[in-house]
Amino acid sequence: MAQLRAVWSMTRKADRKLPLIVLGPALAVLAILVVVGVLIGHPLYLSILGILGALFVGMALFGRRATSTMYAQVEGQPGAAASVLQTLRGDWRTTPAVAFNRNMDLVHRVVGRPGVVLVAEGSPAQLRQLITDQKRRVGRVAPETPIYEVLVGDGEGQVPLRKLQNHMMRLPRNVGRREIPGLEQRMKALGGTNAPMPKGPMPRPGQIPRGKLR
Repeated sequence: MAQLRAVWSMTRKADRKLPLIVLGPALAVLAILVVVGVLIGHPLYLSILGILGALFVGMALFGRRATSTMYAQVEGQPGAAASVLQTLRGDWRTTPAVAFNRNMDLVHRVVGRPGVVLVAEGSPAQLRQLITDQKRRVGRVAPETPIYEVLVGDGEGQVPLRKLQNHMMRLPRNVGRREIPGLEQRMKALGGTNAPMPKGPMPRPGQIPRGKLR
């Protein structure tokens, strides 16, 4: 409940219509079911269903609105993709900013069931060499591991930030769960960087109603 209150407060500051958007449909569902219950002679039974239905609708709308607000607040900031990657469900090992330049074009390395995923954000022209260098380095320590490239953005061939999680979850599963720790250890041998990363407001999975970050 404390987490929900915190997310509600943070979302409402950026979205003044939040109470109307969430409570309006929820109360409408409750009212409709109560009226139906009175008409058919089962007011108590339909009232209970109405409360449950209102809670479900309200939480679903709240989760969707909160997620959209969170993405809007970090979108366009250097490191926004890293914030999203660190909320992935499942066994994903994210190392932010393994490569970057003075313009804060960033490449993040993610180890998971697909293998190694290089997620880049920034200027496509500037990122190409950074990605090539990272693929070469990864190939030296894990030559048989599949390597995927993901370029975050709204251009052709890019993945929008708000769709990044879904894109990652849909990648093929090439690595067994027991192999991931060993693969991560090999990646750690490559090291990382200490690029300054923004502390954006992206919530952890438990801070938003379950299922709305899918």
